Amino acid sequence: MDVHLIDGTYELFRHFFAVPAIADASGQEIGAVRGVLASVVSMIEKGATHLGVATDHVVESFRNDLYPGYKTSEGVAPELLSQFPVLEEALQSMGVLVWPEVYFEADDALASAATSAAKDAQVRQVFICTPDKDLAQSVVGTRVVQLDRRREILRDEAGVVEKFGVKPQSIPDYLAVVGDSADGYPGVAGWGAKAAALVFSQYSHLEDIPKDLKEWHPSIKRARGLSESLFGAWDDALLFRTLATLRLDAPVFDTVEELRWQGPRADFEETCRRLKAPDLLRRVTAAKSPRQ
Repeated sequence: MDVHLIDGTYELFRHFFAVPAIADASGQEIGAVRGVLASVVSMIEKGATHLGVATDHVVESFRNDLYPGYKTSEGVAPELLSQFPVLEEALQSMGVLVWPEVYFEADDALASAATSAAKDAQVRQVFICTPDKDLAQSVVGTRVVQLDRRREILRDEAGVVEKFGVKPQSIPDYLAVVGDSADGYPGVAGWGAKAAALVFSQYSHLEDIPKDLKEWHPSIKRARGLSESLFGAWDDALLFRTLATLRLDAPVFDTVEELRWQGPRADFEETCRRLKAPDLLRRVTAAKSPRQ
């Protein structure tokens, strides 16, 4: 079997800016929710059998306690934020397992689920469906891969190295020095993507980088400047790596069988009525029939 793990937060944001706005009878915006549900149904129609969706039920997480500059919900449109609980309820009504994160982030749930699923010998391949660079650290060979469904890009371990210049296990260290504006931490001054790729292709982790310049690999240019900036901001670099490192202990499932899609719940027809989506009901009903 294959397992598909979906970044619900990314999907909701993507559809919010891609589809027309529409409200339900109570005035609740539902346009992005309908788009995400249609996208998930298309995966089932194409043969996906085991699925899980992770969402950021609230944008803030434990990382906000570690670093005050970490991303928050400030500036996010209320019409978008209000659709998270609607999406979670609608997916559950459709029979899809959902992980609405509050303490952890959706990325942590995806990483935890990918790690757990990969341990099951019945699983052929795990697809982490998101373009988020943080999830590149969860890629393992060709068994756990990252799938950007919108651009139809499949990235295995060789693909991660091709894109970032480092192996998956070095992605948190890479992001620590390069920074991540989307997550709100700046990285280390003077370290760009090229320098980080060059350094972490030689040294897997921050602790592996020699403090003695004489021990630096000769291919690394500007070694003195990189060394001074890194070790001058060492505590920050370690903190940023902690922020970039995905947790693997988010509660997700006990067995992979919990991810099997077995059709919608009895209330799905009412869900579709609220979402003004009769075609969605037809598609889900049709997708369920061959599995019975």
